[in-house]
Amino acid sequence: MGVRPDISTCHTGPVRVYIGADHAGYELKNHLVSWLKEHGHEVVDCGPTVYDAEDDYPPFVLRAAEGVAGDPGSLGVVIGGSGNGEQIAANKVRGIRAALAWSEDTAKLAREHNDANVISIGGRMHPQEESTRFVELFLSTPYSGAERHSRRIEQLASYEATGELPPLP
Repeated sequence: MGVRPDISTCHTGPVRVYIGADHAGYELKNHLVSWLKEHGHEVVDCGPTVYDAEDDYPPFVLRAAEGVAGDPGSLGVVIGGSGNGEQIAANKVRGIRAALAWSEDTAKLAREHNDANVISIGGRMHPQEESTRFVELFLSTPYSGAERHSRRIEQLASYEATGELPPLP
């Protein structure tokens, strides 16, 4: 069973990007919304729309992830203090492959090897310029389509759909 073409994304131009954050990612989210629009992307801002130091990430991040899951070909960006909780939350949504980017290489490999459709960034871990570069690389790196990567993605998709573990080698 091969990877369905509708779950693989290869972007060479503008794309629809769903973005969500919490208070720790609020300023970076607003910067990225502007940056994405300036670079021709269609942005769906899932919030927050106002700063609230007591807000929780799940309402915003889950909406961004649901948006990506329901919109083949789109990608997502989720932001928090470390990015860990946001990645965990996004990965609760069926069909989402969210990766925590902590370097340029991890941002690229998330797409190239894992066909990730959501990138998670720790807004308190990286300067704005570096975080923007992670998003730029994530959006511009195509999935390799290599058989070994497709096989692994399919195993995860099958487990997600059926709950059955893949066979041991």
